[in-house]
Amino acid sequence: MANELIYSLNEEDAQTVAIEQLGRELSSDEMSALKDKIAEKINWFDAISNTLLEIMPSD
Repeated sequence: MANELIYSLNEEDAQTVAIEQLGRELSSDEMSALKDKIAEKINWFDAISNTLLEIMPSD
């Protein structure tokens, strides 16, 4: 259970956003560049911390 996936993004998610934002799908090179950079943009620690604060009852 410790290695169970909590959340993920896939290429279809990226292409959906690209179509909406750019009006087209990403090329292979653009997708590779996105994959290289996107992890730097996701602040996973704060996302988990903020969500814990939302769901935990306050005493």
